[in-house]
Amino acid sequence: MTPLRLDAADIEAIENATLGAVVAEREETLLDDAGTAWRLPIDPGTVGRARSAVPLDHARAPHDADALIDAVERRYRTHGQPPRWRLAEVPALDGLRRALAARGYRAEQPTLTQVGRLADLRDAFRPPPGQAPVAVRIDTAPDAGWAQAFLGAGADAADAGHRLRVLGRSHGNRYASASLAGHTAAVGVIALAPRWAGLHGLRTEPAWRQRGLAGRLLHALAEAGLQAGLDRVFLQVEEDNASALSLYRRAGLRTAWRYRYWRGPD
Repeated sequence: MTPLRLDAADIEAIENATLGAVVAEREETLLDDAGTAWRLPIDPGTVGRARSAVPLDHARAPHDADALIDAVERRYRTHGQPPRWRLAEVPALDGLRRALAARGYRAEQPTLTQVGRLADLRDAFRPPPGQAPVAVRIDTAPDAGWAQAFLGAGADAADAGHRLRVLGRSHGNRYASASLAGHTAAVGVIALAPRWAGLHGLRTEPAWRQRGLAGRLLHALAEAGLQAGLDRVFLQVEEDNASALSLYRRAGLRTAWRYRYWRGPD
């Protein structure tokens, strides 16, 4: 498995694809004094990606971090929302992070953006010969079984409800359901975007874990991405999710960057 090398266009494409899959109620954009475009999704829900300012360039530092913070804060507060930031831990953003910390913002929820190849993902989770098949269906919208599994036991109901709404606003998402004994037990989303496929909303009901359903789901999602003409995939996974990281490591996914959310004093 040859590691992928990302350029500036890939980073921009991944950040755009992330927000294309998790769609906020509204969004604004601004250009900082270094020429970097920022997307400002604005949403009252619990989904951090749908309510946090994010740059589309990881290599250019804003010249005046305080002016940028003021501008972003004004945009969010105009809509009655507290300002949030989703910042990659890259050298160009060191000064901005220091300026945020000086204003009382705190960093939380360390998360890894991982990248890999769809073919490797498919092959890593190809069902062994002779193993009983698991039905996996891909739909253009979530049905009742998909929603029930996504909102089911083990998930925070309010958070899952918000996630279902932001995922449902996207027109590029495809929804995978893995079923056993006629019951939808595991679900996930593949977002089809220019240059990249994104994986989101992967969830297996607690009572159905340790049965290989996550692997079957990933195999089917990878096939869907390949059939759409894409060859590369990304996902975001919390840094402390050891079981998910182990699963993705099997397919050769590697961390492209680490980010954290920055939350100010409300």
